Amino acid sequence: MKNIYSVLKEHFGYFSFRPGQEGIIRAILSGRDAAAIMPTGAGKSLCYQIPALAFDGITIVISPLISLMQDQVRTLIASGVRAAYINSSLTPGQTALALRNATKGMYKIIYAAPERLDSPSFLSFAMNSDISLVAVDEAHCISQWGQDFRPAYLRIAEFITKLRKRPVVTAFTATATEKVKQDIISKTGLVSPYLFKGGFDRENLYFSVEQPFDRMDRAKNYILSHKNDSGILYCLTRKQTEDAVRRLSAEGISIGCYHAGMSDEARKKAQDDFIYDRIKVIAATSAFGMGIDKPDVRYVIHMNMPARMEDYYQQAGRAGRDGMEADCILLFSGRDVGLNRYMIEKEPEDDPLTPEQRKEYNRARLACLDSMVYYSTSKHTCLRRRILSYFGQNAPESCHNCSICRKKPIELPEVFPMLLQYDESLFEALKNGCRRMAIFAGVPSYTIAGEKVLKEMAARKPETITQLRQVEGFGEEKIRRWGADFIAIIKKYNK
Repeated sequence: MKNIYSVLKEHFGYFSFRPGQEGIIRAILSGRDAAAIMPTGAGKSLCYQIPALAFDGITIVISPLISLMQDQVRTLIASGVRAAYINSSLTPGQTALALRNATKGMYKIIYAAPERLDSPSFLSFAMNSDISLVAVDEAHCISQWGQDFRPAYLRIAEFITKLRKRPVVTAFTATATEKVKQDIISKTGLVSPYLFKGGFDRENLYFSVEQPFDRMDRAKNYILSHKNDSGILYCLTRKQTEDAVRRLSAEGISIGCYHAGMSDEARKKAQDDFIYDRIKVIAATSAFGMGIDKPDVRYVIHMNMPARMEDYYQQAGRAGRDGMEADCILLFSGRDVGLNRYMIEKEPEDDPLTPEQRKEYNRARLACLDSMVYYSTSKHTCLRRRILSYFGQNAPESCHNCSICRKKPIELPEVFPMLLQYDESLFEALKNGCRRMAIFAGVPSYTIAGEKVLKEMAARKPETITQLRQVEGFGEEKIRRWGADFIAIIKKYNK
């Protein structure tokens, strides 16, 4: 079993763990099941990826979205980890090849959709392999009370019983009420699990609620003033999404469209264009985002109030995953309340719930809507405090980083005095160089180095491999593949 700190530095380039990570990892490595609720950007994936590399056998990660699997595998391979995914995006021949390679032990981590667990070929592979760990990602999908219920998740516990030996089983999610948490533990079949519920605060995120006369005009002006930043514009309906793209495109904004009414091919193109920085902004419904691990999203604008705080915080949390400052702006109108109430009370076709279950479910959703209205109409109470209180966590009276608190006198001289001083011109040179490397490698630029890593390079200005190893987030495989290129850029700049 490898030392977890050497794995952390070698593959991921970090010198220390974030809060909660080490405790979860050590529990898993001791052979104990685990369940963790950690907000977006808190580093959930490392909590199962590091044990996967420390264990002798194979880790199966059950994940709900193709894009999520592809992004994780792409990032792992760039970090020197043998990983693969098996899902419906592969042809039968590709799937057969991947399973043959997996059976030979060519991969340490294999991502699979929950529907794949019923496949005879996948089950044969799993039953005849040394499976050390099963990690259930986006585990709230196992609960009908979660925001993305996925019936196939209910078969995970049965799948685990079919393996020749029971592996360590873990479950991870970003947000979960007490009811969802209990569903995760019971329906995944966790045995006396190590439980961790992380702090939900994302200090780098600025929260704002506005009630502009023209929401699209406000969004347009914000985006035009942040032309060089990547951002997401969330809309409630498909029509509103398409209208936003049409109006903003007319202003010369590089923007794509994403909603469930588009073809799979069109959605994939829009998502890839955003991930690979071919467009800066994407207008989307809530169908977009769960599989996106793009760390340099600098803002998320909601054109409407979501119906639930869980949905809002998960979507807003796609901003600033690299730990750097980002804006989360909610553009509210009283019309949002009636529209959300209508969508909640509208009876779905082929409802899997009984009338009594549907009544209880709708009652719970209406209570969630009330909480969002309470947040969106706040005049005096800190917005971050309202969010954290919803998730059962205490918060100070003022956070100094929301639209309510910034109206009050700020005692601190700066909101973020913990900020890195870097050479902006060198940063731009490194950023452009990273894009060229990414195009050549066929990966998103953040897979090689995110903005936070590039800014640290621009601050440290390393000219040797030894100095480059001091840059956090840049592991040995990345140094081997791209280190000399970055050093060359820095040396040329320093001449």
